Amino acid sequence: MALGFALIPPAGAATTSAAGDPGSIGIRLVDEPVTSGDDPRARVYIVDHLNPGTTIKRRIEVSNTTRATTRLVLYAAAANIVDGSFLGAAAHTPNDVTTWTTVIPGRPEVPAGAKVTATVTIAVPEDAAPGERYGVVWAEARSAPKAGGGVTEVSRVGIRLYVSVGPGGPPAANFSIESLTAERSADGRPMVVAAVHNTGGRALDMNGTVNLGAGPGGLSAGPFPATLGVSLGIGDTEPVTITLDRRLPSGPWDATITLRSGLLERTAKATITFPDTGAAKAVPTSTSRPIWRELIGAGLLVVLLALAALMLARRARIRRLAGSLA
Repeated sequence: MALGFALIPPAGAATTSAAGDPGSIGIRLVDEPVTSGDDPRARVYIVDHLNPGTTIKRRIEVSNTTRATTRLVLYAAAANIVDGSFLGAAAHTPNDVTTWTTVIPGRPEVPAGAKVTATVTIAVPEDAAPGERYGVVWAEARSAPKAGGGVTEVSRVGIRLYVSVGPGGPPAANFSIESLTAERSADGRPMVVAAVHNTGGRALDMNGTVNLGAGPGGLSAGPFPATLGVSLGIGDTEPVTITLDRRLPSGPWDATITLRSGLLERTAKATITFPDTGAAKAVPTSTSRPIWRELIGAGLLVVLLALAALMLARRARIRRLAGSLA
């Protein structure tokens, strides 16, 4: 059975199961880099920036909740970001990062109800060119072919690889929310579609929410979560869709959308009205400064006012002393 491209789930311990089998094969990341400990993506994917000549090791855990011992093949294969989806390539398709990656053990037998820990080693050569590469560490299971021939069923479950290579620190990640579009789904549910542009040097995995305010009669609603699974390659612009409650009136609404990838967060606003059918015209957004900037700005203003008050008090004291000496 030929394997085509496979969509790798956006987060969490991925699983796969054979037809009719109540159990599954699961895979999850055990280790995460200390330098990325606060980045939620680094808890589920192998996300690293590596200098040429660097070697890293990450442990993964493979579990078997099926009823039988399963022989697995663990290996790295290429992946790409296409039209907002992170896609694993067919079978053992190679790229740069797969030639740098080994998984030990590579062919474990996992008893029913058991778990196996494997080590993923990525050794970047000294002459590696700068840039970000994508791959998947697969756990692959194959069914035994039936007597007399037939189709061999292949199941795979994997962990994404985001490996950035270059001297110094990692390239900065960044994105902008360019517009919001109010739409109706085929079954009439209102949707907000954000056009998001990756303006930084790393791939992004988007999640977030939208809130609606200043609606008819002063109504407000939300937060509504974004549909997960949108990945943005470097320089790409892709839609991030948020489906709302079908009971919402058409508007107009003041929509505030907050999107994030890892620790990076952006907020934008626009006034939208949902059409009866189809999509309304896209509305350019106005961006709001992150709250920490507002706090810094307010704190700086307080400091400046305090310094001004001290200077005025000092001048008044000098004038009083000068008057007393006259």
